[in-house]
Amino acid sequence: MSPDKNWRRATLGLGGNIGEPRRAMADALRALDERPDCRVVAVSRLYRTPPWGKTDQDWFFNACAEVETTLDPETLLDACLEIERLMKRVRKERWGPRAIDIDLLTFEGASVASELLQLPHPRMVERGFVLMPLADFAADLEVEGRTVGEWLGEADVGGIEIADGDVDWWRKFD
Repeated sequence: MSPDKNWRRATLGLGGNIGEPRRAMADALRALDERPDCRVVAVSRLYRTPPWGKTDQDWFFNACAEVETTLDPETLLDACLEIERLMKRVRKERWGPRAIDIDLLTFEGASVASELLQLPHPRMVERGFVLMPLADFAADLEVEGRTVGEWLGEADVGGIEIADGDVDWWRKFD
């Protein structure tokens, strides 16, 4: 890695509930980690979570990750969306079933409010399925004036369960 590159940290939320979502999330994390401009530095445990927003669908698997990147926020989002596209993500309905979803949650030193990207993610502090895995490695991360751990203390985490307690779960898939 070139020492003159400006590496910044970003957090991602990953999820899915159709096909093989565990494998899809693992593949997405490996795809990011293999890029020369990104490296995965922390991954949460894997969680099984009830659907949110649109509740008449299968339960989800969710996880969060921290990456270091030389990309700017918009380009990192583009990279995540390209991974989704290559994995055949189809966007039919908001909060609907999906094979893979990668959300950019936070980006070190950036606050963004554009049509394509909002940072921090506008609804992350309301979602137990984001806060619980994010707290695995970033409980002290400040978002909107409070830590992830503080937000988690007030979040609805009903039904959320640990599906894999090993933070290296994403490396287990060939």
